[in-house]
Amino acid sequence: MPQATKKKPNKNNNLLRWVIFTFLLLFFCAMMTSLLAPSGAIEEVPLSDVIARANDENGNIAKITVEGSNLKITLRGEDYYTQVSRKDTSGTLYEQGLINQCEGLAGDELTNCQSKYPTIEYVEASNFWDYALDIAIIAIPVIIIFLFFNSMMRQAQSMNNQSMGFGKAKAKLYGPDKKKVTFQDVAGNESAKQDLAEIVDFLKEPKKYEKLGAKIPRGVLLAGEPGTGKTLMARAVAGEASVPFFSISGSEFAEMFVGVGASRVRDLFTKAKKNAPSIIFIDEIDAVAHKRDARGGAGREDEQTLNQILVEMDGFDNDSGVIVIAATNRVDMLDKALLRPGRFDRHVNVTLPERKDRLEILNVHFKNKPVEKDVNLEALAAKTAGSSGADLANIANEAAITAAREGHKEITNGDLTEAFERVAIGPERKSKAMNDHERKLTAYHEAGHAIVGHVLPDSDPVHKVTIIPRGRTGGVTWFLPPEDRSYKSIYELKDILARAMGGRIAEKLIFGEDAVTTGAASDLQHVAELSKEMIVEEGMGKATRDLVFPEGSTGYYTIATSKPYSEKTAELIDQEIKGLSNEAAARAEAVLKANKPVLDKLAEALLKHETLEEKELEPILKDAKLPVTAKLR
Repeated sequence: MPQATKKKPNKNNNLLRWVIFTFLLLFFCAMMTSLLAPSGAIEEVPLSDVIARANDENGNIAKITVEGSNLKITLRGEDYYTQVSRKDTSGTLYEQGLINQCEGLAGDELTNCQSKYPTIEYVEASNFWDYALDIAIIAIPVIIIFLFFNSMMRQAQSMNNQSMGFGKAKAKLYGPDKKKVTFQDVAGNESAKQDLAEIVDFLKEPKKYEKLGAKIPRGVLLAGEPGTGKTLMARAVAGEASVPFFSISGSEFAEMFVGVGASRVRDLFTKAKKNAPSIIFIDEIDAVAHKRDARGGAGREDEQTLNQILVEMDGFDNDSGVIVIAATNRVDMLDKALLRPGRFDRHVNVTLPERKDRLEILNVHFKNKPVEKDVNLEALAAKTAGSSGADLANIANEAAITAAREGHKEITNGDLTEAFERVAIGPERKSKAMNDHERKLTAYHEAGHAIVGHVLPDSDPVHKVTIIPRGRTGGVTWFLPPEDRSYKSIYELKDILARAMGGRIAEKLIFGEDAVTTGAASDLQHVAELSKEMIVEEGMGKATRDLVFPEGSTGYYTIATSKPYSEKTAELIDQEIKGLSNEAAARAEAVLKANKPVLDKLAEALLKHETLEEKELEPILKDAKLPVTAKLR
């Protein structure tokens, strides 16, 4: 498979830089030499002449500086000096006749002597570090200038390369050299894998389909909730087919400059055709392919990008061997032209995993983790209804972290439970201190949820009750369905509303009508949202039975439009929502009044143990009964 070619460095540019650097170094050396060198000429004279003139009061030598074997002679009234290198070093200068005539004198005598004879000064000879310092003084400015010049050239070259590649696609190319992902690595979603298996078979054996006149779908749209494995599915297709896989995000096409997105689309499809058979995967395609409107956006960057995608997909040859796979969790936002046959003509729904699929996913994630023999992944799969594959992967990772934190050599059932509850609600807030009244209030609140949910016939069984603060809650009551359901009846939804009101009603019964607290805020919000959904979207009201009122971007109306019903209908909807809430509160109150002893018993057990599991709840709740006034049928 052809690999992405790396741009080789330009040798001519590097040579030019070194030539300029050498020129600058020579220029500075010459300049510094001229600055440091003495003004005037340098004259070479014999040492004997220097000594003779130094001892002569008319010798015209003002000063002699002795530095090792070198003598620097400064003449009177002259700006230049003569430098003498002593070849004969067998004896000292004193032994050779150079005498300091003014030694030992002071005052006027010293001044008079110095006017006739030279001053002799002995200085320490320069060593290696002195020469190194001189070199550094010259070289450092040159190096700094060269580095600055080199940086400017690199920056200019980088800007040039960037401008030249501005319209190039930023897609990542995955080929056989990368780690393969196959359908065996994707647990669950068998129906989605079956749809994608046909794409793989076409890439492997295209002639089998062409002989029968069949055309492979040009585009496959993977739609599903976040975290369900859409990207993993696309990589599995590439891994199974063993073809080049170009991956890019929809947001990478967007740019502030008009026309860049369209240019990147053209570049991406050109690369894919050159590497055919190949796959283009566009993640989060809704970022550049949302619905066009009548706002006159013909020149807008996002619409130009979308138009180019439409043209490229519709212009494929039957034998091009390029397939486009896109992923999104907002199919309702995509433009209709993109979804028609001939472009994305196959839609694959990647749904949330069912219980058996969740068990397979958990087995994949725990395959390489040490777990105890009695770890029950089936129970965890039952608890995690509604969880995506990403959620399950997070739970597996949190379980391993919890086991390591607790010092366990293997992951235990306790680690699984803690990981599940941490991901679902939040970590335990052990530092949250509650006084006795708050603990009692929380105990009765959670006991109210548990008893109402246990008694009502269409409610899910109680799994666990705790008054230990976790996440944003002061306590938690868990209800787990015995099996996954695709639909919910009105009876089940009304039981959910009633058990949600159980906490607030229990507070009123025990602490008084006016002693309600903010602890039921999330419950009341859940009741309001579910009641509205039942009336507006599911047609479950009494006066509005079988009537729905779509709002927002789903359905036929958009957020920008007004409500698709009159003010009178809006008042009727409000009355229906209020009626459901009042009915739920009345049913919860009837259940708790009829089971007051059980409520007290459960609250006392929670205050003592703080957490009660399903087996510990059974003997307490076995005497609870359903009053006639709380029945629906």
